[in-house]
Order: sequence, then structure tokens, then C-alpha cells
Amino acid sequence: MSIVVTGASGHLGRLIVTKLLAAGADPATVIAGARRPETADDLGVTTVELDYTRPETLAKAFAGVDTVMLVSSSAIGERAQQHKAVIDAAVEAGVARIVYTSASHADTSDLIIIPEHRVTEEALRASGLTWTILRNNWYTENYVGSVQGAQATGVLLGAAGAGKVASAPRADYAEGAAAVLLGEGHDGKVYELSGDHAWDYPELAAAIGEVIGREVVYRDLSTEEYIAALVAAGVPEGGAQFAAGADAGIKAGLLADATADLRTLIGRPTTRLVEALRAALV
Repeated sequence: MSIVVTGASGHLGRLIVTKLLAAGADPATVIAGARRPETADDLGVTTVELDYTRPETLAKAFAGVDTVMLVSSSAIGERAQQHKAVIDAAVEAGVARIVYTSASHADTSDLIIIPEHRVTEEALRASGLTWTILRNNWYTENYVGSVQGAQATGVLLGAAGAGKVASAPRADYAEGAAAVLLGEGHDGKVYELSGDHAWDYPELAAAIGEVIGREVVYRDLSTEEYIAALVAAGVPEGGAQFAAGADAGIKAGLLADATADLRTLIGRPTTRLVEALRAALV
């Protein structure tokens, strides 16, 4: 069985390749796809050019392949179209199965990132391919910038209120993806993947404090105040609005669902918040 991992030079894609190999996959059956293949040469597997925006690279990358691990694009606003191009190319190439990294409760959630994931899931279901959907909750690494900011100020800013986040580090999600890619019984399944524990921002502040060795307090702002604070700190307006929109979703409880799916797939508890933050800073 051959597996192409898309976005293999990115954070999650690289980890999925390494977790596949760690789980015993034959390196000869794993293919790392990247816009610039040389950026994935260090992974120890075959590399191919794979650009979501260039269909000719998709057709070549998928030729003779059994499974495509579709790691969602980071191009917000463009990724639904990019994902559809991958799905169409997989169908044309005769690929048997796609595994897709979606987002938490993509069928019902109002979280700011959801619409493109929902469209992709619909395209997968309509494709005729065998599929598995991995709905990843938040990545703990999303808060590395918060750690760095708190080192200077001792303050964690946000607009999430008492909302909770059931995050896990990318390595845990990658291990879960590898288990699905190499295992059986996952066809047509939707997994709601998350960390074991849903934490709030005061808990995040305490975890950051433990990592950096100083007291950190959480200061809850309104959405408007948070956007203004981010812009004042040098964050572009669009980025500030996106971050505030994400916090609004957290405040509404859209990332609070801590399920057993990920720990079941990986066969162990998910990585604790403080441990994941510490590892992300290495």
C-alpha cells in the first residue's frame, strides 16, 4: 500500500511522515508531497512535487498511489478550492482512499475556520472515494506566540471568557493519522480528535507560567479591545480580527469537546498542556 502525504514540508505533514515510519511503515511505500520536494528530502522517503494550485503536479504525484493523506492547506480563503483539486485529481488517478484533516465538528460548528472544511467534507462524500475524516481540535502550538509574549509581560491577553479548548499537540494528531492510515476499520468514519482535557485561559496562563518560570495572569478583554491590543502590538488588522474571531468561538464553547477518539487511536493519554508547550519551545 502506497501513501502520499500532502503538505509534507509543513509542520503537521512532516510529523505524519515520521509517525508512519515510527509505526513500521515501509519507507518505500511512503511518499512526501511538497511544493518544493527538496524541503522534505530529510524525511528519508521518496519526495514528489505536489502543489495544490497546480493540477499537473497532483496527477503525477497520485499516479499508482493507493491512499492520499490530505493535510489541509494553510491558505485560508483558498483552501476549499485547493482541496477540491486534490480530490478531483485523486479520483482521476484511481486512488482508493483519502484521509483528510478537518476541524472540530465541521458539520455543525460556527467557528471562523469551519466553512472551508465543511465544503471539503461535502466534496469528499460526493467523490465516490473511500474516505476517513479526522476533525482536529486546536493545536497546542497555536499558543507559542502567547508564551513568548508572556515572557516579556507576565500577561496573557485574550477574549475567550470562560471558554475552554480541548487542544493537543500536532505530534499527537499526527500519530492518530498514522494509526488510521496503517490500520483497518476506519473507512467512512469521522473522528472528533482532541486532547483529553479541555482547559480555559486562566489554566493556559498557569501552564505558561510553569514553562517560563514566572507568574502569568490572564486578562480577558472584549473582542474590540483584543483586536486593538493585537494591532498595537504589531499584528496586521486581518490577523488580529482572525485571532479575536477564534477567541469568540472559544468563548461560545466551540472547541471545548474533549473526546476519547484521539487517545483511542494512539493507545495512550494525549500530551498534557504544559508538556506540549514546553516541547513546542525546544
